[in-house]
This record gives sequence, structure tokens and C-alpha cells, in this order.
Amino acid sequence: MFSALETELTQETLPDPYEDFMYHHLQYYGYFKAQRGSLPNSATHQHVWKNNPRYLVSGSFGEREDVIPDPLQKEKLLWPTCLPSTVHRQIEAVSRDSLMLGSPLKSRQLLHDEFGEVKPCLREPRDLFAFFSSSGPLQAPRWPIECEVIKESLCHIEWVPPQPEYFYQPTGNEKLPEIVGEEKGTVVYQLDSVPTEGSYFTSARVGGKRGIIRELAVTLQGPEDNTLLFESRFESGNLQKAVRVDTYEYELTLRTDLYTNKHTQWFYFRVQNTRKDVTYRFTIVNLLKPKSLYTIGMKPLMYSQLDADTHNIGWRREGKEIRYFKNNTEDGQQPFYCLTWTIQFPHDQDTCFFAHFYPYTYTDLQCYLLSVANNPVQSQFCKLRTLCRSLAGNTVYLLTITNPSRTPQEAAAKKAVVLSARVHPGESNGSWIMKGFLDFILSNSPDAQLLRDIFIFKVVPMLNPDGVIVGNYRCSLAGRDLNRHYKTILKESFPCIWYTRNMIKRLLEEREVLLYCDFHGHSRKNNIFLYGCNSNDRKYWLHERVFPLMLSKNAPDKFSFQSCNFKVQKCKEGTGRVVMWRMGILNSYTMESTFGGSTLGNKRDTHFTTEDLKSLGYHVCDTLLDFCDPDRTKFMQCLAELKELLQQEIHKKFNELGQDMDLEGSWSDISLSDIESSTSGSDSSLSDGLPLHLLNIAHEVNQKKKMYKKKKKKPLQTRKQRNEQYQKNNLMRELKLTEDIPERAGFASTLQKQPTFFRNSENANSSTMRNEKPRLNEVVLHGRDKGSSLDPLKMTSLILMKNKERMQTEKPGFTVSCSPKRSTNPSQEPVPDMKPSWSRNTYPATKRGCAAMTVYPSLHIYTYP
Repeated sequence: MFSALETELTQETLPDPYEDFMYHHLQYYGYFKAQRGSLPNSATHQHVWKNNPRYLVSGSFGEREDVIPDPLQKEKLLWPTCLPSTVHRQIEAVSRDSLMLGSPLKSRQLLHDEFGEVKPCLREPRDLFAFFSSSGPLQAPRWPIECEVIKESLCHIEWVPPQPEYFYQPTGNEKLPEIVGEEKGTVVYQLDSVPTEGSYFTSARVGGKRGIIRELAVTLQGPEDNTLLFESRFESGNLQKAVRVDTYEYELTLRTDLYTNKHTQWFYFRVQNTRKDVTYRFTIVNLLKPKSLYTIGMKPLMYSQLDADTHNIGWRREGKEIRYFKNNTEDGQQPFYCLTWTIQFPHDQDTCFFAHFYPYTYTDLQCYLLSVANNPVQSQFCKLRTLCRSLAGNTVYLLTITNPSRTPQEAAAKKAVVLSARVHPGESNGSWIMKGFLDFILSNSPDAQLLRDIFIFKVVPMLNPDGVIVGNYRCSLAGRDLNRHYKTILKESFPCIWYTRNMIKRLLEEREVLLYCDFHGHSRKNNIFLYGCNSNDRKYWLHERVFPLMLSKNAPDKFSFQSCNFKVQKCKEGTGRVVMWRMGILNSYTMESTFGGSTLGNKRDTHFTTEDLKSLGYHVCDTLLDFCDPDRTKFMQCLAELKELLQQEIHKKFNELGQDMDLEGSWSDISLSDIESSTSGSDSSLSDGLPLHLLNIAHEVNQKKKMYKKKKKKPLQTRKQRNEQYQKNNLMRELKLTEDIPERAGFASTLQKQPTFFRNSENANSSTMRNEKPRLNEVVLHGRDKGSSLDPLKMTSLILMKNKERMQTEKPGFTVSCSPKRSTNPSQEPVPDMKPSWSRNTYPATKRGCAAMTVYPSLHIYTYP
């Protein structure tokens, strides 16, 4: 078609801008000194480049598949004038290194357009933690090494029932089954390798426990065997044991949260080998909550695989003869409660699932985030990052959603909104509300675009991925309720909570956080409602109640303002709601959505579907626009309505107390906490405290302390006892020395008759010994003499030398001094040539001390006290 142009190109090649740049660049740095004609002409290779766009000019940048464009980071920059000097320097460094190594020039830092044209720019720095890419598989969930995991991947379709699913209406004739247990039944499924109380999390890996996955279900004896085959070793499953107590009746035991013996509420398991038109009865025997929505009409959920494959029907509410009652088979520990229901399966040989609520797994979240990352429009204003890693090493994702700002001042003026979900892994309704919010805020709706213009949204869609994966109801792998540890300093034990709080703390330092909301589920109350915090600042009195009231007006058939509560209880000080409020976020909430349904408006007495919960995510966005409307009419109307409602509540309280009081002018001074009752949230006090691995260390330390205490030491003496003992020892020694003074002249003969000398000493003091008490019959030796035999010659030589010195300085006639004196030189040299044996003898001392002794020159014995 363009033959003239082709002829012109073959006759005269136009200068290539890249070739010209590289020629001057290499010549400048001295790496190339040839003529221009020796360079490969890119025009002669254009047919190769056009026919195969995977290759760039002359293969200089390598294969195209090595450089995957990222729509989040791609910029429309011109070559080469728009590139900053730093980019030029980096490109030059890459080219130099490549030429010096003798290899073609390659770089993964440069981006190219979809036509392969050379308009490169540098990529953004890679994330600290890598997560799934658009071309790679999803990150596989990591399980504790004790958990067995089946290799099958489960996937359920989303489906909205065409008709409302009404609550179950009790007839009063529901059967109350007798709990018989495995003693009278047959165990058809049981997990053996489940970590319970007393153990703690150590490590995790993809696929959980190593080795061959055992078949836990019973083996069918033939096609006529109608035993159900149970399974729960998949994401969010938690069945512990199944006992067949009759042909079509089974007792089920739920697995507690890992490393605990508590929190049995969520259930999710699979049954196979079903029979059509047969009534089955299932009874869960170890639930822990005394109150439940099952008592007021809530039904379990069932999913039929055949219905999903053939009729595109998903989860639906099923069950009859539903009863929730106390288990009378006490085991001496905490009381259990039972849930029983009957059902008829729609098909023979079907695979069915039962669940407490619509499951939303960690893999479901990753699939959703992958679709957002691959969307070329949504990825422009939604940045997906890794907040941290969980205990098991699973990624905790953080989404930052906002439209690009035109100026730095506009960006700094934006307020922030923080949303999170699934801190309690068994409350999957929080994930469905979060999904509805993300669907709307990432859409091209004008309201969504306006919200992205005026807000920065920080979203943590799954705070406790470990608990979601293993099927916990309330705790993380630390065995603790994370929503009681937002004040923690244990970053390694509670990383998800620590990093979330730290992220919000840094966010508060740079901008105002208008709203914080954590999505939860509620097991005892219907409808959707909020828990907030009463403001102590009179300037913002009742302002924290405006957003919930607006939300109730935007979703009147789902949201109940009457069920909201704003009291700050001491036991809730560690929750995200209270901690963020104390950090300075006035509008800090916990959103509670029921596992059941609505009692309001045109949805009265019907179960919530996933579409109902997702619609509430939209209503949150709509209410945000009303709450921040520059026209403050709606805000002031809600504030006036709140004051009127509060007055009515105060009058009601006084009437209940039998008091009549005029509240004009003073009613606003009444503490709001005195009016409201406590929240009816779950009691997690047993899940507070240190993580289990630290408790184990503390237990080991205490055991070692007890072992050391068993080695009893010799009891210490009082000062009085030590003084008495010292005086006694000193007196005995001085008594022995005074007996020896008259015989100084005959010392040599005395040495030859040593035994006789001591016998004479004993006879001379016999009268004193008779009057002495038996406890004083032993001489307590001190210092180095204690416990060893004394050499009498050494002692006598020492005494004589001391007496000789003192006799030269003192006059005779002094009494013996009873007061002890310490020596500054206790070590004395003994006489080496005198070594006769000396048997140990005892000398008594009377309590009268020195009064009964003969007067001799004072002898001072140098001893240690």
C-alpha cells in the first residue's frame, strides 16, 4: 500500500534516535571508538522488530517478556528529554556494565509501551514483601505443622435466593434428642493431630503436616452402605468428630480454637454419600454460649454441589426441628450446649456442606485482590501493599484507595478513613460487608469518585488470616483474642494488631483520621448496629452518635440505632474501638452484623443474604458523604434528634427509679455512661493475657524456682543468738587459757604430760561443770578451728607469746575481760616443731560470766565474730 515509502526507506535510512544517543554516549565514555557505520543500523532490523514485538531494537534490552509492564507504576514520559538526570545516569551505568561484561544490554528497571516503542522510565521500588503477581499463582496458605490438610481445592458460587428466607418458626413439638456419645455410637470421623490446650504454635508450612494425608472417614462396605462421609480439613473447616448414633442420626463435636479449649461457635464441614428423601438429624454437642440466635429462628446454611453445578444454586438456609438446649451430660468442667436440626438432602450421592454463616476464606480474599491488581482502571487508585506477616507467615494485606491529587496541598488536606475486618476469624459476615464496600469504592460511580477525591482510605480486609485458614472462631495462633490486645507491645506475638495500630499512629501524625470502623459479627442479636465511645469533650457532645443515626436512616431495614451502644467498659479497653478512640479518633466504631437477619421494615423476620451485607458496605460510603456534606443541615438535624432521644431516655430512667426531676438546663450534665447499659459482646476475659508460648516459658521458670526452693539452706541466726554464741565461745577459750597461767614455770614438763594436764583441768573445774546446763557441754570452735582437731602445742605457744607481750605492758590483778575484741591480723604463725596429739575437750561456762573466776591478767583472744 505504501510502496513509495518502503522504497525510500530502503534507499536512504533515517537516523535512529536511540542509535544516535548510544553512539555519542559510548564514544563519550571511551567504550566505543569505531565509526558510526560500524554500529548495527536499527532501521535494517525493523522488520524483525515489527514482526516479533517481543524483541527490542537489535536485542539491546533483551526479551520483552522479561519486562512486564505494571499498570500501577507506568508513566507516559517522553524519550529522552523527559527523563531526569538520575535516570540517565542509571541507564548509562547499566549500559557500561553490560558492555564491559560483553553481554547484550538488559534491564528489568525500564518500562515500555504496548507497541514496544522505546519510551522507557524506571519502575517504582519493589515492595518489602512480595505478594502474588498478575502472571503467577496465588500465595498458598500456610498452616501450623500439626494440621492435616486435604489437597482438594474448594470453591463455592455466590448466589442470592430469589425469595426471602424467613426465620424458623418453632412448633413446640421439636424432638429433644438424647446425647449418647461414642460409648453407644460409632465414630465415623475423628481428628487426632489437633493441637489443643497445653501446646502452643511453633511453626507453619504450606500444606500443613508433612507426610501422607490419612483417610479419616470410614470405608464404605458397598454401594448399599449409607454412612455419611465427613471432612473438614480444608480452609476454615473445624469439625473434630462425628459419631453415628442411629441410621440417619449423627452427633458432631466441633474443634475448639487451636491451642485452647474454648470458643466453639463457628462450624463448616462437608458430607458425602447422601440419600435423597431421607430425614437426617445432626446434633452439635459442644457449643459454649448459653444464648444463641438459633433459639429465635436462625437456620443453618447448606450448599449442594450438584445444585451448584446443574442449577447454579449456592448457599441456602435449610433445617427443621431446630432446637438449642443445654447438654446435660456434665463432665465436671464448663457446661456445653447443643444445636440440633433435621434435613433432607436434595440428591443421592451428593456432596453437601454445612456452615454457621456464609464462608469467606483467605483464598477468596486473594482472588478478589488479584482481580483488583489486574484491573487497569482500579489499580490506578488502589495500591495493594503488605502490612506485615502473620505468625504463620501469611500476608496481611493493606489497601490504600484514593484518587491522585493535583497538588501537594490538595493531598495534604485529605482526611483519612480506616476500615478493617476479620479480627475474629469466625465472623465471616465482616468480610462480606468489606467486599461490598470495596466493590463500591473501586467503582466508577460519581459518589465513589467523589469519596476518593476527598478521602484516603486505609483498608485491612483480613486482620487474622491464620485464624481464618485453620477455622478458628475467635483467636489467633497465639491462643488469644486479638481484639483485646490493641495496646500490646509484643510485636512478634501479635504482629497483625501491632502493625495496624502503628500504621494508624503514623497516619494520625500526618493527617486527621475522620473515622475508624472494625467489622464484626454478632451471635445473639439480630440486625446491624454500632458500638462507639462517648466523647468527654463538651464541644463534641453527642457527635459520635451522628454517623450511626445517619446510617440507620440510609439503611432502615437493616441497621438498628436502638441497638447501638456507646459505653466504654473496662473489659473493652484493649479493643480496637477504644484504643483508636483514646489515640484521638472521635468516630471510632465496631460494626456488629448479625449471623441471623433483620427484624426491621420490609425485611422483618428474614435472614440476611450476602447481597444484604454487601449493600451495607455501600451504605457506609453513602453515609460518609452525608456526614461530610459541606451543607451541615443533615448533621444539625441529626444532632437535634439525638438530644431529644437522650432526654426521653433520661426521663425513662428516672421513671424507672420512681423519681421526678425537672431536667431543663441541667440534663446535658448527666453522664451518658450512667444511662446506657453494658454492651452484650462476647466475654473474652479467658483469652486475655500473654500468648501461650510465653506462658509456657513462665511455667518452666516457675518449676525451676520450686526445685531451688526445695534445697533448704541453714536458717540464719538472730543478732542476739550470734552475740550469745560469740560470748560463750570467747569465755570458754579465756577459761582454758587462765587455767594454764600458774603452770608457766613448768611448761616443759607440762608438755610431756599433756593428757594429764587436761584431766587436772577438768578436775579443777568440776564444780563449775556440775552447775552448767547440758546444752553448754560442747565448745563451739570458731574460724579455721571449727570442725578440725587443734594442735595443743601450737595453741600453747601462741598463748605464751601473747601473755609475755601483755605482762610487760600491764599490771597483774586485772580481771578477765568478757567483752570480745576483733583482731586486724587473724592469721598467726604456729610453732612448726611441736606436734603432739591433742584430743578435743569441752569446757563449761556459767551464765555469771567472769564474776566467779580467779583474777588474772587480762588475756585477749583474737577471734572473728
